[in-house]
Amino acid sequence: MEKIIIYTDGGARGNPGPAGIGVVISDAEGKKVREISEYIGKATNNYAEYEALVRALIESKNMFGEKLRGMQIEVRMDSELVVRQLTGLYKVKEPGLKEQFARIAMMRLQDAPNMTFTHIPREKNAHADELVNKAIDAAVN
Repeated sequence: MEKIIIYTDGGARGNPGPAGIGVVISDAEGKKVREISEYIGKATNNYAEYEALVRALIESKNMFGEKLRGMQIEVRMDSELVVRQLTGLYKVKEPGLKEQFARIAMMRLQDAPNMTFTHIPREKNAHADELVNKAIDAAVN
């Protein structure tokens, strides 16, 4: 089974505040195939974390089309909360996050059933974090 590894990060300055997302999509060998660095307006950190994953899945679907359904997708994030919510360990209580959670659940069902989530330390997610800060800096400066 073909595999991709997706690193995502989202952040906000102030909570809520100016927010951005960073995504790095790599092949199984770790070769980068796509990056996203985007300002998303005013949001919370957690909303931005979810939005980064939503955008990563949309981009993966655009890149791989129907083939994505048969691919193994490993998502690596430094947000322990979001990983625990996506794996069912924590309930999603925040209304804005429930909507994001539902979007991801639908995408998993339709396009990406072979997706796993791994919590990684912030240091291992440095590139996605850089992309977040680049997007916010470009928008607020």
